[in-house]
Amino acid sequence: MESFFREQYRLVASVSAVKRYLYSSIDWSERCIGILGARGTGKTTLMLQHVRERYGDTSDRALYISVDSPYFQAHNLFEFARDFHQFGGELLLIDEIHKYPDWSLDIKAIYDSFPKLNVVFSGSSLLQISKQKADLSRRAIIFNLHGLSFREYVNFTQEKEFAAFSLEDILAHHRQIAETLCGEITVRRLFRDYQQIGYYPFFLESQGTYLFRLREVINHILEVDLPLVHRIEARQLSKLKKLLYLLATSVPFTPNISKLAEATEISRPRLYEYLESLQDARLLNLVRSQGRGYEVLTKPDKIYLENSNLMYAISENVNIGALRELFFVNQLRNASALHPGLVENTIELSAKGDFIFKSQYTFEIGGKGKGFRQISGVENSFIVADDIETGFQNKIPLWLFGFLY
Repeated sequence: MESFFREQYRLVASVSAVKRYLYSSIDWSERCIGILGARGTGKTTLMLQHVRERYGDTSDRALYISVDSPYFQAHNLFEFARDFHQFGGELLLIDEIHKYPDWSLDIKAIYDSFPKLNVVFSGSSLLQISKQKADLSRRAIIFNLHGLSFREYVNFTQEKEFAAFSLEDILAHHRQIAETLCGEITVRRLFRDYQQIGYYPFFLESQGTYLFRLREVINHILEVDLPLVHRIEARQLSKLKKLLYLLATSVPFTPNISKLAEATEISRPRLYEYLESLQDARLLNLVRSQGRGYEVLTKPDKIYLENSNLMYAISENVNIGALRELFFVNQLRNASALHPGLVENTIELSAKGDFIFKSQYTFEIGGKGKGFRQISGVENSFIVADDIETGFQNKIPLWLFGFLY
């Protein structure tokens, strides 16, 4: 345990002071908190920041551990927590929980056995808490940590403190909001940079190696996290990589499942499973048409990469139309998904226009010259236009939807 404390002191002393949007949304006094998110989004930093803020740099009442450590291949997590509790520990923070076998059983046992020991655990966005062997639904409060919004990127790079806006605020007051923001920052340059290297916080360490590191993240998800959580066989990994590449080079992809299955040599039923898994891993966003209901377990109507940085990391030819739609879907979904949802249907394809959000607002996405023909006569409809700084009436700048969270 002494070596774990030494490692924690080192990590806490060097942790960034810049906090993600989720930090202030968590009630850290809860006895059991789970933070799920894609690799590289800052889950570890979030936990270390809480240790520093609550306990200081060298406290022995809180302890951060990663069960990715070789130590936990030979030692029991519950027994480690018991020893820490007897040592006087108050808060145990457990990283990479998905890499510990039957982890939910240990978390449940720790929760039930040590009522004065709080637990925070983090893991892959692939984890589905409801499918764990132990019932954590009454014990753990689960949060989603998404990649950076455009607002966060601006705040981090420009040392600003711009607040987030609700969708209703943006729809009603977008011109005033955009004029205020454009008076303080060079929006279009920052937006271009964000789309290429701004979604994962490790851009703060190095921008020159950003896309290289992102490709490593993608490989780790495909080669380690997916097989670990979903028991995908090693011989399927090359097919998964081919599938992701095909989708990346043709998004927004209206899938022909038969052709996709043939190209990747994956059976149709397995292909549906893999698409859902890649969405859970935050590599894809699957969008279905409005009114599909419980058909969500079948073919999606459009497939996007989860964020724009993935497009630049995987494909040399970036389609601007796909990039616009991808950004819009990503930011709206992230802003409305603080907690894991039962079914992801907040944003759907619309019969008129491109998307409908919560069956209430219709959006048509395009460039600065985009007109209202496709959404003529549609109530609560809006043009979302790229390459403009400010809008007018129901025409709203695309970049402004990056200020939703």
